[in-house]
Amino acid sequence: MKNRKCIILTGLVCALSGFAPNSEAQLQTNAGVPYLLNVAKDMSADFGDFTNIFFFADELASFDETRNEGRILWRRYNLFTRQAFNTNTVVARPLRMLDFPGRSYENNPALSFKLDFITPRTLRIRMLTTPVEPKEEASVMLAGEPGKDNTWKVTRNDSVMITYASAYGSISIERRPWRIVLRDAQGNLLTKTQRLRDNDSTQVKILPFNFIKRGHDNSRSLNPVFTLSPDEKIFGCGESFTKLDKVGQKVHLFATDPQGPETDQMYKPVPFFMSNRGYGVFMHTSAPVTCDFGATSINAMKLFMGDESLDFFVFLGEPKDVLNEYTDIVGKAAMPPLWSFGTWMSRITYFSEKEGYEVAQNLRKHKIPSDVIHFDTGWFDVDWQCDYEFSPSRFPNPQKMIDDLKNEGFRISLWQLPYFTPKNRFFPELIDKGLYVKDSKGELPYEDVVLDFSNPQTVAWYQEKIGKLIRMGVGAIKVDFGEAAPLNGLYASGKTGLYEHNLYPLRYNKAVADITKEVSGQTIIWARSAWAGSQRYPLHWGGDAANTDYGMMGSLRGGLSLGLSGFSFWSHDIGGFVVSTPEELYRRWLPFGFLSSHSRAHGAPPTEPWLYNEKFVQAFRQSAELKYKLMPYVYAQARECTEKGLPMVRALFVEFPDDAGAWLVEDEYMFGSQILVAPLIQSGNSRAVYLPRGRWIDYQTGKVYNGGYQTIAAGAIPAIILVRDGSAIPHIGLAQSTAQMDWGRINLKLYVADETEASGLVCLPSDNQLHRVSVRVKDKKVTAPGLEGKLNWTLN
Repeated sequence: MKNRKCIILTGLVCALSGFAPNSEAQLQTNAGVPYLLNVAKDMSADFGDFTNIFFFADELASFDETRNEGRILWRRYNLFTRQAFNTNTVVARPLRMLDFPGRSYENNPALSFKLDFITPRTLRIRMLTTPVEPKEEASVMLAGEPGKDNTWKVTRNDSVMITYASAYGSISIERRPWRIVLRDAQGNLLTKTQRLRDNDSTQVKILPFNFIKRGHDNSRSLNPVFTLSPDEKIFGCGESFTKLDKVGQKVHLFATDPQGPETDQMYKPVPFFMSNRGYGVFMHTSAPVTCDFGATSINAMKLFMGDESLDFFVFLGEPKDVLNEYTDIVGKAAMPPLWSFGTWMSRITYFSEKEGYEVAQNLRKHKIPSDVIHFDTGWFDVDWQCDYEFSPSRFPNPQKMIDDLKNEGFRISLWQLPYFTPKNRFFPELIDKGLYVKDSKGELPYEDVVLDFSNPQTVAWYQEKIGKLIRMGVGAIKVDFGEAAPLNGLYASGKTGLYEHNLYPLRYNKAVADITKEVSGQTIIWARSAWAGSQRYPLHWGGDAANTDYGMMGSLRGGLSLGLSGFSFWSHDIGGFVVSTPEELYRRWLPFGFLSSHSRAHGAPPTEPWLYNEKFVQAFRQSAELKYKLMPYVYAQARECTEKGLPMVRALFVEFPDDAGAWLVEDEYMFGSQILVAPLIQSGNSRAVYLPRGRWIDYQTGKVYNGGYQTIAAGAIPAIILVRDGSAIPHIGLAQSTAQMDWGRINLKLYVADETEASGLVCLPSDNQLHRVSVRVKDKKVTAPGLEGKLNWTLN
């Protein structure tokens, strides 16, 4: 009966948080049902549990404008029901503390509240739910200690508010009742926090900015609540496969293995989002967060946090400004090596060096430009049993294979994972050395060993194994899995899985990227899981897509969403992963795959084009050749992305923030800043395409289109590929690998309709310096500062 009573009570407040009831301890249930391993945590449930105590941010108790810090008075409340005409609604009432001994605790605590100004566009908001200041520790999510900016000016009205303003916007702190208000440089409202008095009746339709103390264990969690505007759109939150605009959705920031891009779960959640109104927010936490972006109240953004403290960075500006500022805080992507932008050929899986040689020979025989051959789960003696050793029976001389293939222009990529089954030969050693995540008893939480990357000794053990492979000449390591770190585990960091689960992908990415960089001098991994900070360690791919139109659509949405979360580089399995890809779908997927930053054919066999038919070989070759000829464009755009925090696969509104239609498009993308790609998501030879304002030139036919909706036929390559008017796109002579390219000869192709000048970017791999090139159309005069005498130009 006790559990049934709790369900009845919490079910009454579903309008407050949009959840199913919860009656057990936080880590054992998920929105009222037994927690299923590796399903995203719904953190909203506890914020409607009547057994919890609620603290509402009520007033600014004190504030020192010279130090930008003070205290917020949090008023204690409980929730109860009010019956009216057979409808039970929720009412909040102040609560007199019953804790014993009463004088030892505060009924309405006044707790720390701080502001920091990082740049003229970036500010930081921090709050505590305890009087104990947390110990200072470096955050693996941050690129370094955030800076300080002194350009924000303070004005004060002692009885009403304090306002800090920069050239790009302002933050006001209203004293009583407490509220934060964010505005842009013109004074337009961006968002503000929700107060109790903002409810339009005695019932509580929307909880105000609050934190809870749980009835079952006294733990605390925050629930920042902000307003949403009627026209507001929200983007980001990681590699999300649902609709690109998150308004109306409930997004769980909790790393999972969704086994494909077709659900609301994520391999790569990121606690960052941006608004079309001109701001972005980075929630600097590794605890789970459930973001309710108008899902349960259309005018409220409710951020249900697992964390007991708040640390938000707020960014002001257009999407490019916000991404640049955000990635200054968490780090920008390193520049991957040139060869990584070429074709990666793979399947699940090649089992021998004989197969590796055969794939390489067939790629060259069929003249399919390519740079990487990937060996997935089958290079060990036992398939899927990772022991970092080539099978002696099937790889009699792996060093010779690596050297031979490199001489032919191929790098090798190898699969591995951080989990060790009881039959793995390293299992006893890892147990004996204690290099694994432990349970509350200090033993294994799972049947498998899960490496504890918060333990420096574990990282050293692991990097010794990976480093040996990189020293052999292996180009890249596939950093698979990483989403299932035990939620109830105890980690060497001293924290539980509540804070380490989401950090696990970042620690894992970093461990591989660091040793690869140390040994080879290059920053390159091929990872599936991620968290904020992982963008520093490229690159990531979209997981196990279904071989369907929806798999393709979900992949594109995921790539766009991840790009709007600070990741410059991203890939996906061309054609999908799960089963053998139907030829017609594979054909349509090819240009999407090759017009992504990185391009890999991978999945259930056959993936190799010569195992289909000759016409398909031609189609595959054509898309691969397209990218290899465009390599100067690809490389230069990639370099700019690393400098500005931009994605290669880019939502249209990033380039065209003033075009209202661009904010609505999720089935097209900009490949870099100058090429628009509209994949054929469904069968057919044409599709409706939205073109931002201006003139656009068809890359394949030369036909010119005006902005707006157009129905456009695909060319010989089955996609719509258009170039912005006034673009000079650098091309290079076709080569079978990037190592064979002649970077001394660049062909600038001009795409001009109305413009009198064409421009573009060039970056030579020899110096990695970005150069802007412009061509005057009337006389073809080339201006290329910094490249004089270095290149032979041709124009067409």
